[in-house]
Amino acid sequence: MNIDQRYALVASPTTAAQAAATKLRKDHEWVDVDQADVVVALGGDGFMLQTLHEMMDRHRIRPVFGMNLGTVGFLMNEWRPQLLHARIAAAKRIQVSPLRMEATTIDDEVITSAALNEVSLLRETRQTAKLEVTVDGRTVIPELVCDGVLVATPVGSTAYNLSAQGPILPLESAMVALTPISPFRPRRWRGAILPDRTKVSFRVLDPDKRPVSAVADQREVREVSHVTVAIDRSAPLTLLFDPEHALDDRVAMEQFAI
Repeated sequence: MNIDQRYALVASPTTAAQAAATKLRKDHEWVDVDQADVVVALGGDGFMLQTLHEMMDRHRIRPVFGMNLGTVGFLMNEWRPQLLHARIAAAKRIQVSPLRMEATTIDDEVITSAALNEVSLLRETRQTAKLEVTVDGRTVIPELVCDGVLVATPVGSTAYNLSAQGPILPLESAMVALTPISPFRPRRWRGAILPDRTKVSFRVLDPDKRPVSAVADQREVREVSHVTVAIDRSAPLTLLFDPEHALDDRVAMEQFAI
């Protein structure tokens, strides 16, 4: 670690992450997140998203070096406590801009939230959702009948988006994926790839009979009537990775996963 920099340690509440944190606290000096220049996060992808959201909420964004003590660990580095100073000093910096969701409920409450992976609209009941889809002010699908729809960043394109048969987007693509979830009508529509400067809006048709929720990463807003999604360039996030296995390479190689 750079001796001129201060480092904070945060850990998931899981047994493995807490044990790892205990070891690192014995081996290194740490400060609070608000005082740190770099944050070390121990856990899985969900905990990494939680850590990034907490920093955005507090407007105290710091570069984050994650180590995987969860399941998949796509946003994390390998757990290796040895030579941690040198690993962080040599880390590759990956900067990403989150999505910003603005959701209006049927009671006219407006709620905003960021999403590093995706913003998804999902039906709340057995009734299929009916959505009007607008891109940069132009209605492109007057009525999408589906279980839901999502807008994914390149980082999130390998997550829920990929499970919904959406495309994998290289980090440098400057694109977002617009992907339907179990679409019924239009039957042949399978989504779109859009420039990341695009503003995508959804209007819920018949929200009383067919209620829809909006989810920004892990944060849900229920019974929405209108949702707007766009990249927020005012709050870029920096993730630190071991150069031999950085996030941009992981995203690209997912295209060849079997």
